[in-house]
Amino acid sequence: MDILFAASEIAPIVKVGGLADVVASLSKALRLLGHKVTIALPRYQALEASGLMMARRLTPMSLDVDPSVSPDGPIQVTLFDGRLSTGVELVVLDVPGFHDRPGIYGEEGRAYDDNARRFSLFSRAVVELVRQRARSGSPFDIVHVHDWPTAMVAYLLRHQQAAPGRSVLTLHNVAHQGLFPKETLACLGLSDDHFVPDRLEFYGQLNFLKGGILAADALTTVSTTYASEILTPKHGERLDGVLRTRAAQLSGIVNGIDYAVWNPMTDPALIARYDAEDVSNKGRCKSALLQEIGLEIRPERPLVVSVGRVVAQKGSDLLANAIPKILKADVSVVVAGEGDPALMQKLTAATAKAPERARFLGGVSEAVVHRLMAAADLVVVPSRFEPCGLVQLYAQRYGAAPVACRTGGLVDTIVDLDAELETGTGFLFDKPTATSLLGGVQRALAALTSPRWPAVQRRIMRLELGWDRPARRYVQVYRHALGG
Repeated sequence: MDILFAASEIAPIVKVGGLADVVASLSKALRLLGHKVTIALPRYQALEASGLMMARRLTPMSLDVDPSVSPDGPIQVTLFDGRLSTGVELVVLDVPGFHDRPGIYGEEGRAYDDNARRFSLFSRAVVELVRQRARSGSPFDIVHVHDWPTAMVAYLLRHQQAAPGRSVLTLHNVAHQGLFPKETLACLGLSDDHFVPDRLEFYGQLNFLKGGILAADALTTVSTTYASEILTPKHGERLDGVLRTRAAQLSGIVNGIDYAVWNPMTDPALIARYDAEDVSNKGRCKSALLQEIGLEIRPERPLVVSVGRVVAQKGSDLLANAIPKILKADVSVVVAGEGDPALMQKLTAATAKAPERARFLGGVSEAVVHRLMAAADLVVVPSRFEPCGLVQLYAQRYGAAPVACRTGGLVDTIVDLDAELETGTGFLFDKPTATSLLGGVQRALAALTSPRWPAVQRRIMRLELGWDRPARRYVQVYRHALGG
């Protein structure tokens, strides 16, 4: 198949969250299965800084727009062609006004005021790219769009004439929907007829994600449990009714991880390598990490790590409240991530009470994340809700047991360890509270002292977490969409 991905992020170049990792890894896995994959991305400053080689197309793409959007007439979009190291093709769309800033969606916790225009015009440019390929006689078989920034590609393919192509929308997180004023219709090239409840109108605003959900030929989300959760009012973020009308087209496919990137046996970020058969060098990795960040070098002391965005969804406040009680045990605690300034301050204050054993690092590089995973004994994932989550998969790959709230994809990727430690791949706690989190960590710390723990660690590291199986599931979804 000839597959086009339309996305707003790609790891490691332009990344906010797991969406970027999925776009990079899934496209690679599909290519390894023999499919041709092209990724359409906006032109970001980070792409230029990455050193990625791109060839500029001589003929720009012209978008006819309403005079209220561009008084000077059609908008000229410049296209650049490139290729990733994985062999996946890249088309970078230079939409005027899109790449003149360092961020993706916003900066310092605030969304850009012109996101409606930016992502509307990018979506239209992707649709025009699909048209051009169809006119050339080599159309894309499937257009795979990701989350709200490109969901309107599916809608425009469905509702605009001469826009061929079957589409698949992956819902990475329905909490983020792309809500904008009605006037955004002009940027999309759509009439007011589309601002009605059975199309784009949503509680008085225009909803990009709703448009994609209604229009895509197939829907996927990133775990089977989350696929069920979003059909309910608790997790559907007011879109549960719309999603229930498309439930027959919705599939849950658990994310994988790229073994070429996440592998303690070959990871260049680590001071020493190890695998499931011999984990002895994990202790060296812990000592090196503790020295790097300035904590007491006590490799026999359990190290509890948390990595991820510092936001309420991820349970950062729960972790901040639990850390003082966790530190009553003889453990070290390291937290990394950035996001909500108030929550970052709480984490700083919580870890400051034991400066020789605890540290809040703030934002860190990908290499440091790898070293944290290699050093950790336990990785805490206290998310209030979690579509899939990748941190727990990284932890398992590196021989650290995840301690997570029983929700979403965490349920699908972690089997709760039994009291005898004979079955299970991590620790689940039931409620998103600091008390429940503390109980989960205490249960895990007790398990670390068991003589059976090395067998548990080997079992966790031997899990099949790669992308081959999920990629084959996506191919099935593509074929079903084409057949439909």
